[in-house]
Amino acid sequence: MTSERHPSEESLQAPEHGPGHGSGQRSAPAAAPGLERPPRWYHPLAQRNYRLFVAIQLAGSTGVWMQRLAQDWLVLQLTGSPAAVGVAVALQFLPMLVVGPLSGVLVDLFPKRRILLICQSVTALLALTLAVLDAGGGITVWAVYACCAALGVTSAVDGPARQAFVNEVVGDAALRPAIGLNNAIGQLGAMVGPALGGLLIARAGSAAAFAANALVCLAVLGMIIAIRTSQLHPSEPPLRGRGQVLAGFRYVRHRPSLLLVMLLAGLLGAFGMNGPVVLAAFASDVWHSGAAGFGMFNTFSAGGALAGALLAARLRTLGRRGIVVSAGLFGLTQLVAALMPTQELFVAMLVLVGVMTLLFLTSAATTVQLEAGAEVRGRVLALYLPLLLGGHALGGLLAGWLTEEFGVRTGLVVTGALGMLSAAVIGLLLWLTARRRSGDGSFAS
Repeated sequence: MTSERHPSEESLQAPEHGPGHGSGQRSAPAAAPGLERPPRWYHPLAQRNYRLFVAIQLAGSTGVWMQRLAQDWLVLQLTGSPAAVGVAVALQFLPMLVVGPLSGVLVDLFPKRRILLICQSVTALLALTLAVLDAGGGITVWAVYACCAALGVTSAVDGPARQAFVNEVVGDAALRPAIGLNNAIGQLGAMVGPALGGLLIARAGSAAAFAANALVCLAVLGMIIAIRTSQLHPSEPPLRGRGQVLAGFRYVRHRPSLLLVMLLAGLLGAFGMNGPVVLAAFASDVWHSGAAGFGMFNTFSAGGALAGALLAARLRTLGRRGIVVSAGLFGLTQLVAALMPTQELFVAMLVLVGVMTLLFLTSAATTVQLEAGAEVRGRVLALYLPLLLGGHALGGLLAGWLTEEFGVRTGLVVTGALGMLSAAVIGLLLWLTARRRSGDGSFAS
């Protein structure tokens, strides 16, 4: 850290139509002293540290989502209740609503590499604990719930730290492509992890999935240690002083379009990201394909996610209009999937669901991260991720209740329709915000 800087209150209240905000971009900060700006064609993958970071992001995200799925499946096996699975999902993500704002302060004030090392160590310990208890036959639903909550707290700190660390890894010149690629890879891991977890559960049981994640965590720890600190780029001095936890709230409050994109992510998290509950119920109650079907469903979803990640990377950014359209299509594909008459058609629709999931999540996360000032980026991300994943937690409870009361098909139709409605409402609000700001009603950027 260099000398402390105290941005004025006006810097938190800057209007959105200032330089760079109309296009969803901020002008690039000056290069750090002693570091030459790379040429325009420079790509972050040219850096050794960033190649390591990409591997960390993919492995870490894949491993933790594999564990989440294994926890959900184990709860279903122990209780036979989709609602109990919804409780497990909630325990994994609700802690982010409480810990999130504080974790953003920690990320902005303390070395991010050290935070990542601590979080990965805790995650490895949790995975190993569940593997031993499950393999030894001493597992209880309360032990799984406790590990779900602990993983939720750890993820609330790890997520913002990992996303904010990309700035120190690549520097300002390569920040936009690095953020876009980083978000695509992270979301891809969120789709691939459940697919691998489903296959492991089907062939070797849930204990094997927990053990595999423990090994993944050890590999991630090794890669974090291998990052060369001498090649990291100095970060922006953090915002200090009183009210640090509220700084992120103030920053977002004065940028309505940024707030609306974050809110849309939270709503889609609640109404769309209910895969563990829905896919488990389809495998168990609709198609009667068991763990093998559960693994297959997640595999095809991951295949669609890979296609969506590649498409999102090619498009780089969809703009706000594209974010709204992809959100609406996200809800629509889920609704159509719920109505498919055969398992083969259902699986085909899961591929499209995976594509739209990655298109929306990658574009929304990239927009949020690029529009957040570097001095408060950790705190803004610590608001965005709890909105997204906290919504996911509430969505797990909602999907579990709908599935148990009305059946999985009806539940998925309802949540898909709510996702489409959310996209329509937020799209209208974004259009009104843009109209007030520019007078032409355009929010394509």
